[in-house]
Amino acid sequence: MTNQPKQLSLTTKVLIGMLSGIIVGLLFNLTGLQSDGSFVKTYIVDGAFFVVGKMFINALTMLVVPLVFFSLLCGVCSIGHLKTLGRIGTKSFVLYLITTALAITLAILLASTFAIGQGMNLESESEFIEKSAPPLTDVLINIIPTNPIKTMANGDMLPLIVFAIITGVSLIMVGRKAKQLIELAEIADEVMMKMVTIVMLAAPYAVFALIAKSVADLGLELLSQLAAYVAVLVAALLLHLFGTLMLIFKLLSGLNPLTFIKKMRTTQVFAFSTASSNATIPVTLKTVTNRLGANNSIASFTVPLGATINMDGTAIMQGVATVFIANIYGVELGITGYFTVILMSVLASIGTAGVPGVGLVMLSMVFSQVGLPVEGIGLVLGVDRLMDMVRSAVNVSGDAMISTVIAKSEGKLDLAIYSNPDAGLVDDDEVRLDEQVEIEIAETIQKTHDKS
Repeated sequence: MTNQPKQLSLTTKVLIGMLSGIIVGLLFNLTGLQSDGSFVKTYIVDGAFFVVGKMFINALTMLVVPLVFFSLLCGVCSIGHLKTLGRIGTKSFVLYLITTALAITLAILLASTFAIGQGMNLESESEFIEKSAPPLTDVLINIIPTNPIKTMANGDMLPLIVFAIITGVSLIMVGRKAKQLIELAEIADEVMMKMVTIVMLAAPYAVFALIAKSVADLGLELLSQLAAYVAVLVAALLLHLFGTLMLIFKLLSGLNPLTFIKKMRTTQVFAFSTASSNATIPVTLKTVTNRLGANNSIASFTVPLGATINMDGTAIMQGVATVFIANIYGVELGITGYFTVILMSVLASIGTAGVPGVGLVMLSMVFSQVGLPVEGIGLVLGVDRLMDMVRSAVNVSGDAMISTVIAKSEGKLDLAIYSNPDAGLVDDDEVRLDEQVEIEIAETIQKTHDKS
């Protein structure tokens, strides 16, 4: 019996794709091959890289609405008891708000300690067009969808979550009559998870294209102009991820944080590449259930909710950017101002859910509240895309961490899966069709036609 060479895991392939993308992007940028009108710029960076990356993001986004709806529906039905559902919802909501508050507090402390922005004389080259955030009354009203189909078509996550929960609760109340409908939803949920597996096989190539394009466009010159801001922001994000979140994880679950970090690498790279917590929901959900061992009844509820209201990375950006701009303009915020920033960011993480460019919308709200000029956002707008990639990775880590903690507290975490380093790894065999299954499906369809 010959030993076959061990295939590279998806995580390793994705990391290779990311590193290769960084190298190629820097090569294009530093050598000038990326100049406007060049062949590389037109046909490779804005052509092939853009198309491949955009197609992959579209493929992930395509899965979000049906996956969230069916998984949440199945999750509510499998919980079974409304009292248990209420307890899980309360735990999730409170923990998400606490981590967001801790994130922005850490950011303010770090940015204030290093006094970033003091003595700088930067001019804003980017114009920021302020988008008005919805008033609280509209946020509360729009949580209840007037047209569920329109909500699904628009990808409005908060009303979609509410509709799925109400549907699940109604199915529980109907009882035995709804058994077939629940089984159908479970089959649909399984089909969506299989689609996630198929899409993930293209990940290494898509990650390469996305990273290469971003690095080729941004380069190093822009980063050098805002080095202090970028350095403190990245430091705060990493300190929150590896420090605050892992400390909370250890205290509340008693599990090994290193195992968690290792199993989250692929999801973090996905979030970094797409710069979107929502687009990463399918991957996060698959990781939390298959790799970390959380029961789908918990993960299907906590992961979509977290992607909607949990914005640790975005909150950190707001804290660092607020201190940075305040120092540049010579505005003294004081304790009251900093407390206002913390409070506004925590509330805005819920109030602006689903708004395009949510990070900048929230930042403009904070600036207006503490008396900072909104046009100052233009100073950090140039590096926002790159920083958005980093903070998205932190956001999904927070979603997965809290989902695992809640699953553990509810006795819904499979410790054998969590401890197994190979659990849930995507295998090429998972997307190969079984010949016997193909024959059975063909025969079933033929019988149906014969009856007709």
